[in-house]
Amino acid sequence: MLDSAKPQPGQKPADGAAQTTTPVAPPADAPPPPATDAAAQADTIKIEDVQPVAAEKGTRVEGERPQRRERPEGTDVLREIGDRVIIEFNNQVIVQSNDRPRMTRGATEVYYEDLPRGRTRETIVRENGVQIVTIRDRYGDVIRRSRITPDGREYVLTYVDEDRRGGRGGEWRDPGLDLQPLVLTIPVSEYILDAERARNSDAYYDFLDQPPVERVQRLYSVDEVKRSARVRDSVRRVDLDTITFEFGSASIAENEVARLDGVATAMQKLLEKNPGETFLIEGHTDAVGSNYANLALSDRRAEAVAEALTNVFDIPPENLVTQGYGEQYLKVATEAPERINRRVAIRRITPLVAPVASAQ
Repeated sequence: MLDSAKPQPGQKPADGAAQTTTPVAPPADAPPPPATDAAAQADTIKIEDVQPVAAEKGTRVEGERPQRRERPEGTDVLREIGDRVIIEFNNQVIVQSNDRPRMTRGATEVYYEDLPRGRTRETIVRENGVQIVTIRDRYGDVIRRSRITPDGREYVLTYVDEDRRGGRGGEWRDPGLDLQPLVLTIPVSEYILDAERARNSDAYYDFLDQPPVERVQRLYSVDEVKRSARVRDSVRRVDLDTITFEFGSASIAENEVARLDGVATAMQKLLEKNPGETFLIEGHTDAVGSNYANLALSDRRAEAVAEALTNVFDIPPENLVTQGYGEQYLKVATEAPERINRRVAIRRITPLVAPVASAQ
């Protein structure tokens, strides 16, 4: 049930066993989940303390430069599979991909500025005058992202306080290690929504609109959320089990695209209320094949769903982040081919990565 409690690759339960953990009774004095995002973020930075993303002076880089990504010391590049790179650092194997093609499609201009401490600011200008401004640290991690409308209004999609963020020297330390093991005080049905149970778009909306299940200790970078199962467990999850993939494929069948309508409508409604929402699209595979190949495949599956949400349902690409997890978090623990494991999941991670009330 909780990704942070599931066995890691090579430590799976016996074939066919349910991929869940024994429920742990919450302590008698365990607090209920926060009632709102604001209550969950009571100890994090306030929106009024966030400076505009374009306020810091930068040096314009001549010509077009692709996203720069240095490797932290101790990083091993294990394999390149197409446009995906499998890396390992601090005993964690992850897949990296470049979201730039998805973000810049249809842009009229893209330019870069160098900022102090090795950071880079990318500005994407769209035909309608909207600007998507992203600041990355020297290792390519997104630490700030905002949408600026033609009237100058800024919507903060991602903001991390670098003074509270660990690993600034390049080393990776899972921020989930600073958190106690999560013990749910709510029923599983209120924590995970299987798409088969969602009657309509309102069911998706009501579910995704709920706050985290615990207090947020600090704001995280998008990459910290993607890499930390314990941090991701703070927010609820939608399992899109109505969309599965053929073996070895990342293509969404044409007759299955319409099954995204309900969750896409819910996203649109949430974005009307807060244009600064961020949704994480997680890709998964079954346990057949190599771990490296499955990581790359799952990442392409997550990207395929993000592309469909943008191209078919007009969800802005900057509101979607993707990450593949391969066979790491099986829904049904089996080494055999299993269609249910070839799936995607969605979390609304906004309260983990951006201050409440992001419209300035």
